[in-house]
Amino acid sequence: MTLPTPEQVRTWIAEGLDCQHLEVEGDGQHFQALIVSAAFDGLPLVRRQQKVYAALGERMRAQIHALSMKTLTPAEWAEWAGRSSRGG
Repeated sequence: MTLPTPEQVRTWIAEGLDCQHLEVEGDGQHFQALIVSAAFDGLPLVRRQQKVYAALGERMRAQIHALSMKTLTPAEWAEWAGRSSRGG
């Protein structure tokens, strides 16, 4: 089986979850994702991650060895991006 690319993982997440912003990096087995979705509004971190895992489905078990993710709502993203641009 060929290893998935970051672009494939990005596509799989986007197909299963409406994202306002999505970045994925990785080496074929270990991936890091920044996921911004209104679907995360009012949800604790564990429920947010469960939504991402659900979007990936069986691929999470069969093709992706590890996924580190930062899950933000659009409001959290705006605040986080603003802080980052100010160097904070």
